[in-house]
Amino acid sequence: MAKITTLQVETRNHVGLIWFNRPEIHNALNDVVLAELKSTLKAMEKDKGVRAVVLAGHGKSFCAGADLNWMKRAANYTKAQNAKDAQALADTLFTLATLNKPTVARVHGNAYAGGMGFVAACDIAIASTEAVFCISEAKLGLTPATISPYVIRAMGERAASRYFLSAERFDAAEAYRIGFVHDICPPEELDGRVNDMLGHLVLGGARAIAECKKLILLSGGTRLTPAVRAETARRIADTRASAEGKEGIAAFLEKRKPKWVSDLGLGGK
Repeated sequence: MAKITTLQVETRNHVGLIWFNRPEIHNALNDVVLAELKSTLKAMEKDKGVRAVVLAGHGKSFCAGADLNWMKRAANYTKAQNAKDAQALADTLFTLATLNKPTVARVHGNAYAGGMGFVAACDIAIASTEAVFCISEAKLGLTPATISPYVIRAMGERAASRYFLSAERFDAAEAYRIGFVHDICPPEELDGRVNDMLGHLVLGGARAIAECKKLILLSGGTRLTPAVRAETARRIADTRASAEGKEGIAAFLEKRKPKWVSDLGLGGK
């Protein structure tokens, strides 16, 4: 596997530990992070010594969404480039969600946008009580299309209706209430709570675990088919390439209100 520059990867006690390792920018995502995460997950899937995988973040945040520099580049992408870009996120999320080993999200600090997608794509999510969540795309003139199958499956359609449309922040207690995370605990107890869960997961039969995951995907709601992944990638690519999407991203990068907010004489956070 090529040299990893955006993640810290280790294996300990039959557990694969993957840390987003860009703490200076709150572990923001870009094309390099996605490529390295996908290849790391595939390597761990093949490693018979790894019985479970933990996804976590160094620094103050789990993952605060897209890298600003990546967003700046994407603002000038063609529709075809946007589609390719979106497909990379869709494929990485799918690799995580369908891994043949149990996965745990260790969530602290900010988990925004794509970061929420990675929490939702893990089998189990355990969060610090200080974690903050946000599906912020609508306020940027975008849609959370690529992450939507995973987030809706995790929190349900009714909660998704609120948080997709309002793009408001919500805390760990709310994430637990709506079922987006399985457990919450004080920050100092987070590692212990994750380790307790891993103690159960590594004891399951490897084949049984893999088959259980297939069963959940088979029996659940949204089917994560190639057509679904392509359609969600197409939708986010379309909104990125739209005039509204370009204006929303530009406003965010320039730290100003989008034109549609200013035109209405509205405030906005």
